[in-house]
Amino acid sequence: MNPTKHSEVSARKRGGKITDYLRIHSFLDHTKTLCTDGRHRLLHNHWAIEHIVIPIFGVSIVNSHGRLVDVKDMLEEDHILSDYDGRFVPSLSDFVSSIDDNIVDENFQQQVTSFHQQFASENDVSALMLSPLAVTGQLKSLLITHNSWFINSILPQVLNTSPCITDFTLSPDMLFNSMQLDPWMNNAEAVPPSVKRRETYNNTKATTSDPATS
Repeated sequence: MNPTKHSEVSARKRGGKITDYLRIHSFLDHTKTLCTDGRHRLLHNHWAIEHIVIPIFGVSIVNSHGRLVDVKDMLEEDHILSDYDGRFVPSLSDFVSSIDDNIVDENFQQQVTSFHQQFASENDVSALMLSPLAVTGQLKSLLITHNSWFINSILPQVLNTSPCITDFTLSPDMLFNSMQLDPWMNNAEAVPPSVKRRETYNNTKATTSDPATS
């Protein structure tokens, strides 16, 4: 579903015009310029909404009918769930789990550390760049924030930083070339790891609490 279709859903459910919502839905899908398949949905999770989308667009917007619209609810319900057939909202860890573990070696750690040192003195910038690691515990997750796209496209919008005009040692290509296209990314042909774990837990809990199985 493209941003216009998502915006039509928002206008139908929440009032206002398609143009009230188009910028936000377009932003969530702008990663199609980096990757044209289901992996582009890298921002379709709560980490991205909290750390990137809301700081740019605000917690809520007022549509042309004067109604207050919650940005998080709107993106979850009208965009992310729509893309995944209404079945789930993936986590950042789901996307990170698809990145090849073999990419993390001594050279990778040196590259990421050197890249980060350029911004380490700016506390807010450093914290945002390190937030995927804090959320997932996976060093490879830093590929999401340590690249030319994040520095020159995302940071200036979130934290009003200046762009860096230089050759970058890390690019978004390195991220997407290291990430496999899992079936769940492709219009919910399967469920992501976080949903599998939750379903397994719920099934186990239901079995152990059912008197008929005791």
